[in-house]
Amino acid sequence: MTPENLHHLQALLVSRTGFLLAADRVHLAEHRLAPVARREGYSGVDPLMDAIRAQPPAGLAWSAMEAVLNPETWFRRDRTPFATFAREVLPAIAGVRPQGRVRVWSAGCSSGQEAYALAMSALESEANVEIEATDLSQRALEKARSGIYTQFEVQRGLSARQLLAWFEQSEDMWETRPRLRSAVKFSRANLLDEPPEGGRFDVIFCRYVLSDMAPERRARALDVLEQALADDGCLFLGLDETVGERPDSFRPVPGRPGVFVKAPAALRRAA
Repeated sequence: MTPENLHHLQALLVSRTGFLLAADRVHLAEHRLAPVARREGYSGVDPLMDAIRAQPPAGLAWSAMEAVLNPETWFRRDRTPFATFAREVLPAIAGVRPQGRVRVWSAGCSSGQEAYALAMSALESEANVEIEATDLSQRALEKARSGIYTQFEVQRGLSARQLLAWFEQSEDMWETRPRLRSAVKFSRANLLDEPPEGGRFDVIFCRYVLSDMAPERRARALDVLEQALADDGCLFLGLDETVGERPDSFRPVPGRPGVFVKAPAALRRAA
């Protein structure tokens, strides 16, 4: 990729998605862009980027950006946060909500494994939970809505019992059962914009999303998360992720890596 095209791609990603394309990921980005170029009829990545540079950001540019974004996800990643959600956070919040209704947002849900894992916990506990899952990538959302995964994907985080309880096998693929699929609402949204409509969320999972962002865009995303989270709600980030850009918005929960609640300053702002 020419320096001009690389610079344009990096600027697009930061401004539109917050994603920081570091130098050590350029070759990976070129690898992911090659299929987009072929699909769109271009002879290579540079002709694709030349076309993107020649027009305002539109469908072609978004196809390129979506290809570069990190899609890594799996069911019950790290396990412990999902156990904390199911055993501690969910019953505690349900106990103080009218009709026990708990709103959950899976922000940056990629191909849906995280959201479905949360839905499994809710359905197994018979909790009254509304789960909304959002992502920037239309291709990832299409896969999430289909609820169809490979053998490799279902083996990442699911026990044999969970797999048989919540999935049906179809040849070499596994499809979510209708009850599980209907428990999650998937939609496209940008974490740098306003939070989804419908009121604030009691629990937000936004795991391993902020760490890929440029610092100034990460601060904006944390502002959106603060706005979206109920005052007594919980925010789940990746185990090694922090809120360094907004220490006045969230504070970590002792003994619960990656779990945050609103800081006193944020509660005062909401009062």
